Amino acid sequence: MASRLTLGLGLSLVLGGLSPALADRTVTDQIGREVTIPDTVGRAVVLQHQTLNIAVQLDAQGQIVGVLDEWQKQLGPGFARLAPGIEDLGTPGGLTSVNIEELLALDPDVVFVTNYAPAEMREQIESVGLPVVVISLLEVSPDEAVKQSPVVGGDEAAAYDAGFRNGVRLIAEVFGKAEAGEELIAAATESRALVAERLADVSDGDRVRAYMANPDLTTYGTGKYTGLMMAHAGARNVAAQSIQGYKQVTMEEILGWNPQVIFVQDRYPQVVDEIRSGAAWQPIDAVAAGRVWLMPEYAKAWGYPMPEAMALGELWMAKALYPERFEDIDMDARADDYYRRFYRAPYQP
Repeated sequence: MASRLTLGLGLSLVLGGLSPALADRTVTDQIGREVTIPDTVGRAVVLQHQTLNIAVQLDAQGQIVGVLDEWQKQLGPGFARLAPGIEDLGTPGGLTSVNIEELLALDPDVVFVTNYAPAEMREQIESVGLPVVVISLLEVSPDEAVKQSPVVGGDEAAAYDAGFRNGVRLIAEVFGKAEAGEELIAAATESRALVAERLADVSDGDRVRAYMANPDLTTYGTGKYTGLMMAHAGARNVAAQSIQGYKQVTMEEILGWNPQVIFVQDRYPQVVDEIRSGAAWQPIDAVAAGRVWLMPEYAKAWGYPMPEAMALGELWMAKALYPERFEDIDMDARADDYYRRFYRAPYQP
């Protein structure tokens, strides 16, 4: 089966010149690979939830014909409200595997995958003539970029800030949404200065000890955006003392860390009940004080940064930790403004 790119290039050569609709262009993805894609991308398959979330905010959903099969688990069932019609799209694969026959049936121009998608998966897609663009939202060396828990080294904040900007710009470039990409980046980063200014006098020793609780005692340590989100909001990720990346920990470790606050991502509400009612959790300061908090939909404390987590989530977390410093901030109003601008839908608390 000839690829769409090959057919387009061949026809252009036959006509004796490049047709704008059929011309190719080259982009560099986030693991350093040069990828040739069509000049206009009208049919994309997105096998990574972070890219899918960003693409919807760029108003590129109409150019998406297939998504990862775990989109509900990764983004939460409420994401369907923000991306109408997503439930009708094809699901030819996930983060680490793909069904080639189902993928080909969608006739995509380009396929987005995560940075830790196996090399065999990328090669399988490319072998049938489909360009693969890898998104990581993190700037690290190519050998680390392909890992699920890359070792960042050096300045973590700078690596994630650069990776986020470059990732959004790459996704926007592929979809032909460059202007929207710059608007999204600006909106994502504009509240950082406000939070930093109001927390400037909080010393390291006074930072709140915080823990991010996920299912099955998994959490995020160093090298993940979650810890940076906490740091920006004036907290200290207790798991960063012991673990790298995303891992399962033990109850003994959590008891030893004794967090003052426990955050739970919106997509895992059952974890809140498990902690509040679990006998093993009761000695922990956060549980005893009733400071086990389910985060709002926009506060995506994932391993990789999302625009709304940076624009709204860090501010929400700072207000939750230091309410007296942010009394004037109406988070629901800010969230509604953001949602109407980038999701084209009202925010629903």
